[in-house]
This record gives sequence, C-alpha cells and structure tokens, in this order.
Amino acid sequence: MPTVTSYPNAPDLSADDYLLLGLATCFWKDDGEVREIKVVEPIPSAALEAIAKGIPTSYQLACATNLGAVLVGDEFHLPAGFPEDARFCDDFVERAVAAARTYKIRPSAQSHVPLGTTRNDFNYSVERKRVLNMQRVVRKEDNVKQHSHTHKVL
Repeated sequence: MPTVTSYPNAPDLSADDYLLLGLATCFWKDDGEVREIKVVEPIPSAALEAIAKGIPTSYQLACATNLGAVLVGDEFHLPAGFPEDARFCDDFVERAVAAARTYKIRPSAQSHVPLGTTRNDFNYSVERKRVLNMQRVVRKEDNVKQHSHTHKVL
C-alpha cells in the first residue's frame, strides 16, 4: 500500500514517488582561492538519460530513492553512502519536486538506476569546473562592434 503523504506545493506527488539524487563535485571561490565542495542535487530524467549515454558529468554517484526518504517534513535526510559533509543544493525542495515529476512522465528513465540502488560508473570529470558563486561582470570592452551597415536597409 503506498504511503499517503502529500506535499502542499505538489499535490500530484506522494512520498513513494521516485527521486534520483546525485553527489556533484562543485567548487566555491573565496578570495581568489577555489575550494572543492560536495553538493547533493536532484537529477531530472532528461539529464540522467544524457549522463547514461556517457557525457562527462560532475556527478560521482547517483542514488535512487523516493521523496519520502529525503523530504521528511521540513528536514532533508542524506541517503546512505553520501558523505556527511555534503550539502544540499539551493532550492532543493523545488528541484526535488520538479525532478520527481519528470520520472512520473518518463518512468522508463528509472531503469538506468533502479529504486534502492546506487550507480557510480558515470563518465565523471571535473575538467570543466562548476563554480557555484561565479559572477560574470560585463564591461564596456566586451561589446561587439557592428558594421555601420548592419541595421540599414539597402
């Protein structure tokens, strides 16, 4: 019998709905120094299908669980096998709900990581670093000069 736990902002989901959590290697920049951090993120079905095909990813592992095991009231619970110093991503609840909905639409994607299992054979790479607090500063020198006839009707 399915557990009947509803989420106020997601009445279409229950605690038994499939959710895939990834342990991502990200980076944080402080005073010109970059340090590595571990982040727990929900992985939507489209991203999982791309990762399963072998594209490089920052996910070291992915754990298939359900919403009720991770979201208990207002608290978040780390799945087994995740390091204690891992932190949950920003907007975790909203992203978890959105990811769970993608698996309801495409249940076939759940076959890549069956419920209750962990997969760690992805094409893991940190060659392209994911810096979480990166800020892009646009300067006047960044503007592209256009030819004088670009916007004229000839």
